[in-house]
Order: sequence, then C-alpha cells, then structure tokens
Amino acid sequence: MTGFANKIVSVIIVTCGRLNYLKPSLDSIRKQSYENLEVKVINNTFNQELEKVIADVYPEFFLYSNFHNPYYCPALNLGISQSKGEFILCLNDDVVLDEGFIENALRGFGVNEKIGMVSGKLLRSDRKTIDSAGLFLSCWRTAKERGYGLKDRGQFEKEEYVFGVNGATAFYRKKMLDELKINFEYFDSDFHIFYEDLDIAWRAQNSGWRGYYIPSAIAYHIRGGTVRRQEGLDKPYARRYLNDVLQVDLIKNRYFTIIKNESFPGLLIHLPCILLYDLIMWSYLLFFRPRLIKPFLTASKEHAKSILRKRELQRMIMQEILKKA
Repeated sequence: MTGFANKIVSVIIVTCGRLNYLKPSLDSIRKQSYENLEVKVINNTFNQELEKVIADVYPEFFLYSNFHNPYYCPALNLGISQSKGEFILCLNDDVVLDEGFIENALRGFGVNEKIGMVSGKLLRSDRKTIDSAGLFLSCWRTAKERGYGLKDRGQFEKEEYVFGVNGATAFYRKKMLDELKINFEYFDSDFHIFYEDLDIAWRAQNSGWRGYYIPSAIAYHIRGGTVRRQEGLDKPYARRYLNDVLQVDLIKNRYFTIIKNESFPGLLIHLPCILLYDLIMWSYLLFFRPRLIKPFLTASKEHAKSILRKRELQRMIMQEILKKA
C-alpha cells in the first residue's frame, strides 16, 4: 500500500432501488479495510422513500438523485463528476465487496503509471463460481469475461495484465477517465447500459492505458440482479431474461462499440467472426423476438450521428494522449 495510504478512493454506486441488494452492498463498503473513502449513492429511481432510508441508515454517504436522465451511464457520469478521489470504483448495487477488496485492488495501480483499470476476482453469489477474472475483447467483438461460469479452483491466481474490467466492479484511475472523457462524459450516455465497460476499456487501450488483474481483490456479484427477471439470476445466456428495452440496448451498443473503437485492419481480420456472430444473433431475433427489429433500427438511427462524431473526437483525444506519452 506504499504511496496509496493517503489517496482518496471515490466509490460510485448506482442503485435501481432494491434494498435487499443495496443494503448488503453498502454494508460491505463500510467494512472496507481501506478507510480513505468517499461514497456516493446515485438513486436511479423515482423512489423518494429510498432516499430517506439511505439518509437515515447511511448518513456518512453522499446521496444524489438522477431523476433527469435515469440511465446507468449518465448516473455514473454524475457521480464521477462530483468526486474528489484519484481512484474511482464504479459499483453495481448487486455487488458485495470482500473487506480487503479496495486495499488489495489499489496495488494494481502501483505496477506502473499507465495502469488505468484494475480488475479483481468477481465471484457469483454462491461464492464458488467465477463471474469475471478480467474483461477481454473477443474475436466476435463482444465482452469476454475470463472464467465466466467456471468453478473457482484457483486457476486465476496470477496477477497479470487484462484488457479491461467488468462494469459491476470497475476500478479506474481518475486521470485516465479525465483524459478519455468526451463533452464532459466519461461513459457514453448514448449507451444507457451494457457495453459501457468494454467501450471505455477499448478507448483506454487505444490511448496507451492498460488494465491489470489482482486476484486477491474479491467481490461477489448477483449476475443480472439489477436487470433480469428473478428466474434469470446467475444464469448463462442473459439475452433470454432481458426485457425489450434492455435487449435493444444490448444489440445496438455492441455495434456502437465496434464503430467507435475498431481499426480498419482489425475489422478486416475479425470480420468473419463478426458476421458469424451476427448471423446467429439475428436468426434468434427473427424467430423469437422479431418485434425488437423496429425499435433497434429507430434507436440506431437516433444515435448514429452522435456516435460517429464521438468516434472522431476519440481519435483526436487518442492522438493528443499518445503525443504526450
């Protein structure tokens, strides 16, 4: 912990209003062995009673209401913009942290000054199944969670570089986020939810930043707790359990992530995998959820100009960062 003992860590937790998830999560933050924390809870619901509960039970935590734009990415942007910390932990409200999570994870940033993202070992709620041991970019151009669904047998106990971090427990260096932000946005508000973690990891990698994995930083995640139906919690193949609005976000955001971050040579190399993935995905939609096609096209058209403009701004930002390196 040399060099980090006096650094402020800002914890941003966005809640969908389910106290059975939120309370254990906030309790686990209270129990952290690392004490120099500021905690910001973003109420992403219209439930004012929830605000009273948080204010009464957790008076030391800052509370913000996100009534203007109640989506996940804008809520994170609100929390980060109000934070003082040199390091930012973005946390889902269905995550419980091991008491040493923050203290152990901080060591990853000390590996070198270009580590901008640190991943711990994320386990499912059974505390035996791996949810993520680091985020990677698949050949399909999707987010690949290393170890996803495997029993934890100690196969990922080595500290090492990773592509990015899972959005449920995403630990970032604030300097990196500040360099990557576009028009005051750290996370792309056009995404709403899904793929925001892969998008920012890809942007970071393109700009010379790196991710690192610390297996001793452990957290426990109810996979899909904030977005899936009850029968879909901790289950594979998430698409089956999402409502139509979330399904559209999941589809469009993969395309947006590719458009914003993929290079032309990379696109050519991975095009066969991308097309195969699309064939399978669109076959599923045509046969089982054809009603999603029209809202997908509408949403894509609505955000197309914004995404193309952000790609150009990202390119300019990346050039400036690499010049300074």
